[in-house]
Amino acid sequence: MVINTNINAINATRNLNESQALLSRSLARLSSGSKIVKPSDDAAGLAVSEKLAAQNARINAARTNTQNAMSYVQTADGFMRSMNKLLTRMSELTAMAKDVTKNSSDIELYDAEFQALKQQLVDTVGDGVTTPLGSFNGISLFGPNAGGLAVTIGESPDQTMTIGEINLRDVATSLGQLMASGSDVTNAGDIVVGSIQQVATERATLGSAQSRLEVAAAQLQVQFENLEAAISRIRDVDVAEEATAMAKAQILVQSGTSMLSQANSVPQTVLKLLQ
Repeated sequence: MVINTNINAINATRNLNESQALLSRSLARLSSGSKIVKPSDDAAGLAVSEKLAAQNARINAARTNTQNAMSYVQTADGFMRSMNKLLTRMSELTAMAKDVTKNSSDIELYDAEFQALKQQLVDTVGDGVTTPLGSFNGISLFGPNAGGLAVTIGESPDQTMTIGEINLRDVATSLGQLMASGSDVTNAGDIVVGSIQQVATERATLGSAQSRLEVAAAQLQVQFENLEAAISRIRDVDVAEEATAMAKAQILVQSGTSMLSQANSVPQTVLKLLQ
């Protein structure tokens, strides 16, 4: 039996320190909600989760891009829906102007409305000089825009789709001719009918683009959710599991403290030998 070195106390101190470290770790995890409070907790897991988080940030940005593109498409379709109503009325006016029972004054009234509706079309589509009503965040919806708009629909910059150009100002088309010509209610019947068909075709094409954007947005949402789940499995603490570990550590600390007290009292028995 020795006095200077109390091996039992040293061992008890080491075990107590380890138990206190486990308790501190559990407290830190439960208070933060994270399994990785410091890099040494899971260095590899931290690196993997950071990479996944960056990937998910790109996916979330692509999802926002896709949703904005859907808004762009819906805005364009809304304008074309109103244009279709204007053209339908203009077509009706050209038919009424052919009524043999109408005098010249009646026809002038029809033409006045016809010209007003035609000007509304010009204002919506634009003439390349003034800012058109048909625009989205400063982007003209119905003018030339280099062959369309490229939309990023994935995490990689090369994962894109193109929303085709809708150039309604093109004078090679019926609507372009209608807006650019001096046509009136008496001679524009055929060109108005062609314009109605043109707008309907453009809306159908735009609808296809919108369908693809909706699919892309849904896919990005699934990717985002699954990556979030993967990141959570690495980073987030399981409260039930960690609470159990904390209870164990608390018991070990309490028992370790008690045993250290007893180990420190062992050398006192030497005094009995010296009496």
